[in-house]
Amino acid sequence: MRVVIVTESFPPDVNGVAHCALQTARHLVERGHAPVVVAPATAAGDGTDALAPCPVVRIPSLPLPGYPQVRVALPSRRVAAAIAAHRADIVHLASPFVLGVRGMAAAGRLGIPAVAVYQTDLAGYARTYMGAGEATAWRRIRSVHAAADLTLAPSGAALRDLEAHGVPRVRLWPRGVDTDRFRPSHRDDALRRELAPGGEPIVGYVGRLAPEKQVELLAGACSLDGVRLVVVGDGPSLPGLGQALPGAVFLGRRTGGELARIFASLDVFVHTGPYETFCQTVQEAMASGVPVVAPAAGGPLDLVAHGRTGLLVPPRDATAVRDAVRALVADPGIRAEYGAEARRAVEGRTWAAVGDQLIGHYTDVLARRPVVAA
Repeated sequence: MRVVIVTESFPPDVNGVAHCALQTARHLVERGHAPVVVAPATAAGDGTDALAPCPVVRIPSLPLPGYPQVRVALPSRRVAAAIAAHRADIVHLASPFVLGVRGMAAAGRLGIPAVAVYQTDLAGYARTYMGAGEATAWRRIRSVHAAADLTLAPSGAALRDLEAHGVPRVRLWPRGVDTDRFRPSHRDDALRRELAPGGEPIVGYVGRLAPEKQVELLAGACSLDGVRLVVVGDGPSLPGLGQALPGAVFLGRRTGGELARIFASLDVFVHTGPYETFCQTVQEAMASGVPVVAPAAGGPLDLVAHGRTGLLVPPRDATAVRDAVRALVADPGIRAEYGAEARRAVEGRTWAAVGDQLIGHYTDVLARRPVVAA
């Protein structure tokens, strides 16, 4: 199968869309398929694409004003040219917004089926950054995804939102997790002594530091006596968070084995953002054997079993976050029980397993368009 993955983000970017696109390309290659990735150009060529599992076509881009970590592709004929040159059987659109819309249009002109993967809550972002515009965002989402042969939602909550807003042909496709990289055995006592010299329980957040993540909700947990808060990530909210979370340890962006050691060395993982369509960091914490506190909204509803693998709290409620952290910090036995159950819950959610599900979705779409596939 010849697949063109048109993605709004790809490594060296560090985010859920980029990581999922990379894992998808890697799995397709491992299963004997032929993918090509089309993605926005990075600020400077750094040789990362040489390590990619397949060819990568970069489209000229500009940084998003006020959020330079996000780049937006400029208009270019390279998208259609890449799809045509690869003689694609199917086009995979990862979180289509700007580049993905062009990929969708090119696939339509060429008569090639397209699968759109919903990954970003644009309506939630509109509410966060503009205080309005949710209806406009949903009109755009509906317009883009209605043109696809199939839309894949990462969680039950996302699927229900899409269907409620009139998006047709939606199926569930969750995300995988690297259960070899993220595992409890990577817990590092030396790192724990470095982060919490007094032996305090370590509570951690990993992710972008941006307004939609609402990391400031950790202020109450940060103020708890005998608790060390560790924040991993970067983004435009970093300067303000330094003041909102006094005493927290900010480690910046971490990746690979170093990130796996940090996850496994936490006592409690907390996610605060209420707009997650999935929430990969929750799943990585669970694979690391760490109990989770997360909002009872969006993707975490599928991931966290309340009272078994962690605690779900009302969204945007700093007091509830603080109280949940306090309860887990106070009871090492419950933490150990939740952490062990969390690891068991994700052991079957490998990237290979969900990658095979994706190939099954491709096959179903191609079977409905036999003339094009032939």
